[in-house]
Amino acid sequence: MEKENARKQTLEQLHERRKQVVRLHKKALGVMQIVSMTGLSYPAVRACIDLFDAGGWPAIRPALRGRSPGMGRTLTQVQEDCIQRTIIDKRPEQLKMDFFLWSRAAVGQLIEQEYGIKLHVRSVGKYLKRWGFTPQKPIKRAYEQNPVAVQAWLEGEYPGIEQRARLEGAEIHWGDETALVNTDVRGRSFAPAGKTPVALTVGGTRQKLSMIATVTNQGKTRWMIIEEAFDADKLIEFLGALIKDAGKKVFLILDNLRVHHSKVVKAWVAERNEQIELFYLPSYSPQLNPEERLNADLKQEMGRKVPVRTKAKLREAANEHMAMLDKTPERVIGYFQDRRVRYAA
Repeated sequence: MEKENARKQTLEQLHERRKQVVRLHKKALGVMQIVSMTGLSYPAVRACIDLFDAGGWPAIRPALRGRSPGMGRTLTQVQEDCIQRTIIDKRPEQLKMDFFLWSRAAVGQLIEQEYGIKLHVRSVGKYLKRWGFTPQKPIKRAYEQNPVAVQAWLEGEYPGIEQRARLEGAEIHWGDETALVNTDVRGRSFAPAGKTPVALTVGGTRQKLSMIATVTNQGKTRWMIIEEAFDADKLIEFLGALIKDAGKKVFLILDNLRVHHSKVVKAWVAERNEQIELFYLPSYSPQLNPEERLNADLKQEMGRKVPVRTKAKLREAANEHMAMLDKTPERVIGYFQDRRVRYAA
C-alpha cells in the first residue's frame, strides 16, 4: 500500500488519522498492523502512539505549522511601531520623498532611510498586511486630524482672516511645497485587453527639484523652483519676492511644516509685519489647502509627458506649465471649486 504523506493533509485530517491510530492501538493491535490498515508510515504511527501514551488524547492534536509569530522578522517591534505612526501621521511629500502616496515602494524607502534596512517589496507588503494596512483611495483627512480644530478654522479663524484682509486691503495667498521628479509617470494608457502598456523610464538619470508656490481665489499663482534642499533661507527668498510682486500686504496661509515655524522665518516676517503675515492651517489638514490642487495638476500634467533626462529640462517643463497657469487664471480659480476648499472661494 502506498503510504500517505501527512504533510499534504489538513490539520483536521491529520487529527482524525491520529485518532484512528489510537483507537486501533487501544485494541492491542501491533504497530505494523496499524501501518498496514491505515496506510500511514511506521514513523507516523509510532510517533502518534508515543504522544498518546505520554499525554493522552490532547497530546495527539497537531500543532500549528509554520514559523511562530514574529520569527524571522527583520524589523523590531519598536521599529514597526515607529513606521506605522509615520505612515499615519505624514504624507511622503512632507518627508521630502519622491512619492505622492504611501505605496509599498514608498514604505520600503522610508524603512531604508530610517533604519538602513532594505526590504523586498513583497516583504513590505507582508508587513503592511500584518499591520492591518490596505491599499485604498486617499481618505479625506489624516487619522490624527482634529475635527474640532478643523471646524474652528472653517467657522472662526478663516472668516476672521478674510474679514481682516478686506479691511486692510490685503491679498490672501495659500502656499505649499512639492517635489518634482522626472520619473513620476501618472495616468492611464489605452492598450489591447490583456496587454499591459509599458511606461519607459529614464533609468540612471533620475532628477529632482523642489517648488514652492501660492494661489489666490482670484486666479493668481506665484512660484519658485529650487534645486537645493528647501530650507528657511529659501522660504525667506520666496517670501521677499512674493511681497515685492504683490504690491500690497500678503496674508499667507501655510501648513505646519517645521520650516514654516522656524525662528528665522518668524523673525523675518515680524520685521515686515506691514507687508506680510503668516497663518497656519489645522494640523494634518492638507485637503483644506487649495494649493494642493495646483500640485496635483502640475504632477498630473508632467506625468503625461515623456520623462525628461536633465534637471534643466525638468525645470523647463515645470516652468512651462506654471506659466500656462499664470495666463489662465480661470483654471486656478477652478481649484477653489473643489467642495473641500470651496469655503475659500
